[in-house]
Amino acid sequence: MKNFDTRVYSISDFLEWRSTGILNLSPEFQRRGVWTRVAKSFLMDTIVRGKPIPKLLLTQSLKDKKNLRTVVDGQQRLRTIFEFVANDFTILKAHNEQYARVPYSELPEAVQSEILKYELGVDVLFDADYKDLLDVFARINTYSVVLNKQEKLNAKYLGAFKTFAYELGRDYVGYFVDAGVVTTKQVNRMAEASLSSDLLVLLCDGVQTDKNIEKFYQKYEMLEDVPDDLQSARNHFYETMKFIGAIYSADEIENTNWSRLPLFYTLFSVVAHALFGIRNLPHDRRPSLIQGGESRWRSILDEISAQYEVFSESEADQVPPGFAKFIDYSRRHTTDTEARVERANFVIESLL
Repeated sequence: MKNFDTRVYSISDFLEWRSTGILNLSPEFQRRGVWTRVAKSFLMDTIVRGKPIPKLLLTQSLKDKKNLRTVVDGQQRLRTIFEFVANDFTILKAHNEQYARVPYSELPEAVQSEILKYELGVDVLFDADYKDLLDVFARINTYSVVLNKQEKLNAKYLGAFKTFAYELGRDYVGYFVDAGVVTTKQVNRMAEASLSSDLLVLLCDGVQTDKNIEKFYQKYEMLEDVPDDLQSARNHFYETMKFIGAIYSADEIENTNWSRLPLFYTLFSVVAHALFGIRNLPHDRRPSLIQGGESRWRSILDEISAQYEVFSESEADQVPPGFAKFIDYSRRHTTDTEARVERANFVIESLL
């Protein structure tokens, strides 16, 4: 039998309860972890943008003719909101350029009003005793799936690198899916964020193994400003995808081997190298890529894709050594630095 009710309360409701002493934020079983400045900024940016956050869980009981509300789950979210409204911290530029470093009291009145009116979903338990609360708290922290690598990064980091990587993934998820680089099922487990993170690392610090991705999440996690190198990498990402889109529309690349994830990484790295120069690739061997020259690239890339199809089914002694190496690196250890560099060099030489 259901013994809770689902309700919606505004932030102003919680502020009022706190000021009148009928909100208990510190039950004994709550986790004592303190959020970082980055985590707090991310939450408030979510609220300012009018995006939903997870529901809270409260218990409500009558005490001295007043409804006392105890937070079972959501303590850090509420503390963060209270601190922001009290001008204790501001949103970081990495999360919101428009309102970065602006205290709550100095935000436009309309924005302040929207924050106060922002509605929090709440499940309310009535007259639950301490034993019941412990049981509920244990249960809500039980139901979870095993996280994959990208989902763990998403849960752990909130800084500038994550912000940019996820923004880029969202901007190009349609192309990635339509091109067959990732599937919608994979996107449900953050495949587009994993790909955009990998490509952003490439633009920041050259071709390298995907095992290094977390280092970049860490590197940019606690910075209040967005550093120039990361901003530049973000801009280069858009420029690179612009040229890839000019060479192949999503439905066109889907019918080539460049839609294979390892080979799409190769294509991206070669286009980026032609445009900007990429570390770990030869700077004296940069193919020319100018607006209007995409058709020449398309012709050569189509030929490599067609040969890949043929040679993949051929006897070993019938495959040119260079292409045999390219195929091997496209099938085994595909995300290792060596394999990625060798694949890119093969395509670069073909284009030159």
